[in-house]
Amino acid sequence: MTVQMDGTLYTITYFQHVKPGKGGAFVRTKLKNVLTGAVLEKTFRAGEKVSEVRLEHRAVQYSYTDGQLYYFMDQQTFEMIPLAESVLGADQLKYLKENMECEGLVHGDHVIAVELPYFVELEIVQTDPGLRGDTAQGGTKPAKLETGAVVQVPLFLNEGDRVRVDRREDKYIERANR
Repeated sequence: MTVQMDGTLYTITYFQHVKPGKGGAFVRTKLKNVLTGAVLEKTFRAGEKVSEVRLEHRAVQYSYTDGQLYYFMDQQTFEMIPLAESVLGADQLKYLKENMECEGLVHGDHVIAVELPYFVELEIVQTDPGLRGDTAQGGTKPAKLETGAVVQVPLFLNEGDRVRVDRREDKYIERANR
């Protein structure tokens, strides 16, 4: 759920309803600023009003970066949307690849944030060679992906293999089909 407080948009990432023995109930929340990604903890008393904001989701495609801004093309209007690194977040940028289909969050007529897919398919560009018989214990080794991200992968994977990764947890999921 997205709410607007003091002219700023926040997404509720965590909430807990508390009913103490004395006094009125309240809700303890963690709010994430949609534009900057900053997290704020706030407590709301019972009956306190907040205005809910509906964000539309729209398909956008990553085009390029000029070193400071990242440019996405809106798939409906075909206009270019420049976004700063602070809006995207460093955790997403390490998986961002040219022509990647993403989801834009639209407020009014403007795309204010972009969310990458949870699972991305990337090629391994650098890793140690797997040795025969190393898979008995199910060990892992670090592998550098084409976007620069490093994840732990099973020993049988080699350079040139494509893998599916959960970008939220920086975790290898499976080998991808070619």
